[in-house]
Amino acid sequence: MPIRLLRFSAALLLLAASASAQTPTGQGRLFPPSDLGLLEAPDRHLWQPPDQIMDAMGIADASVVGDIGAGSGWFTIHLARRVGPQGLVYAEDVQQGMINAISRRVQREGLTNVKPVLGVGSNPRLPERSLDAVLIVDAYPEIQDRVTMLANLARALKPQGRIGIVDFKLDGTGPGPPPEERVSPDVVVKDAEKAGLRLIRQEPFLQYQYFLIFGK
Repeated sequence: MPIRLLRFSAALLLLAASASAQTPTGQGRLFPPSDLGLLEAPDRHLWQPPDQIMDAMGIADASVVGDIGAGSGWFTIHLARRVGPQGLVYAEDVQQGMINAISRRVQREGLTNVKPVLGVGSNPRLPERSLDAVLIVDAYPEIQDRVTMLANLARALKPQGRIGIVDFKLDGTGPGPPPEERVSPDVVVKDAEKAGLRLIRQEPFLQYQYFLIFGK
């Protein structure tokens, strides 16, 4: 494991341990905006390749997509570049500090196809039947009411739209929070079924994470 990845993993583990307030389902506190730099590791693209993830979701030029729990906007920027000027990215987060950071980043990058959205609890406040794809990357355990969130996201999808959930495996390897703050993919699938979604497939190419794709 590269030294930079070890340092990033250790930093996230320490942060998660200090902020821990999880429930038996693995829910922890929201990631603090003051630690956004931890999400910008230079080797993140190696263990979480954005192009491969977007390809699996069918995200292309002119797509309309949602980035839920967008945080620092790391994935938002990749999405915005993929969908181009004819597409649109809704960068949602429930913390105003994150929205402020995304807005500054979008302006700095000169992007005009990103709309930051301040969500409220498990309501992402996205327009109904308008999105081709939604991604929840490294944020699922932080969601307050996961079934309600997924049901709201399902309403925001176009008929053939997809929801992709990327999060850390339970084995505790690599970067990410400690195992007790992770959510099993089986739990995610059960949540999705309660929200009226069906599992389309599970992508196997991520080393430290699972990647589930759902549709209506």
